[in-house]
Amino acid sequence: MTLLRDQDLAVAFDHAARSYDALVAVNPGYHSHLRRSVRRLGLRGDGRGLRVLDLGCGTGASTAALHTALPEAAITAVDASAGMLERAAAKPWPGHVTFVHAPAEELARAGVRGPFDAVFAAYLFRNLADPGPVLDAVHQLLAPQGRFGVHEYTLSGRARDRAVWNLVCRGLVQPLAGALGDGELYRHLWRSVVDFDTADRFAARLRTAGFETVRVLPLPGWQTGITHTFVARRAGGAR
Repeated sequence: MTLLRDQDLAVAFDHAARSYDALVAVNPGYHSHLRRSVRRLGLRGDGRGLRVLDLGCGTGASTAALHTALPEAAITAVDASAGMLERAAAKPWPGHVTFVHAPAEELARAGVRGPFDAVFAAYLFRNLADPGPVLDAVHQLLAPQGRFGVHEYTLSGRARDRAVWNLVCRGLVQPLAGALGDGELYRHLWRSVVDFDTADRFAARLRTAGFETVRVLPLPGWQTGITHTFVARRAGGAR
C-alpha cells in the first residue's frame, strides 16, 4: 500500500480523532510508556522556568505525560491535524499549556520559536515524508544542552518483533479501526512502522543531525523490541 502523507494523513487523523483515545486505551501501557519516556529526558524539579515543545501532540496524551512530570513547565503542543488538536485543546489544562496547529515541517511559519529546554516527539517521525529537515529544525529550536526525546515505534530488526507487530495490527487494531471507518489510517500506521528505520538506524539519524549522547532505551511489555525511547542532547556549553 501507499503510505499517507502530508495533508492526506492530516485529514485521516481528523476523521479518526473522535475515537482515537478509545483505541489507544486498548494498548496496555500506552500512557505509562509515554510517562516513562518523558522521565528519561532527565529534567529535574517541577519544570518551573522551562520551555518544552511537544511535537506531534495528537489528542494530548504526550502533553499529559509532559505535564504530569513537569507540572510548572511552559508546554507548547503542536500537531498537523486540526481534529486531533481540537480534542487535545478541549481537555482541562493550566494556562501555561498552549496548542498550535501546524505541520512539524512548518514550525517557523506557525510562529513556534526557540529556544526550548526540551523537545519531545511521540509517534511522529515515521509519519513524515522526510524526517531529516524536522530533525534539523528541532536541533535549531533547542537551547545549548537542550534535551530531545523521541518515543516511537522502531523495530529492533529481529524477525520476532516484526511478527508480533504484524500480529497485533492485523489481529486486533485493524479490525477495530475498520469497524469505526478508519481502516485506511490504521493500515498506514501498521505499514509506517514496517517501512521505517530500525532503532539503530534512527539513532544514527540523530547523530547525523548533530545530536550528542544519543541513547536508545527499550520499553517493557509486549512492545519490547517494537517501541523505543531515544534520548539525546544538542551540543553546547554547560547550563
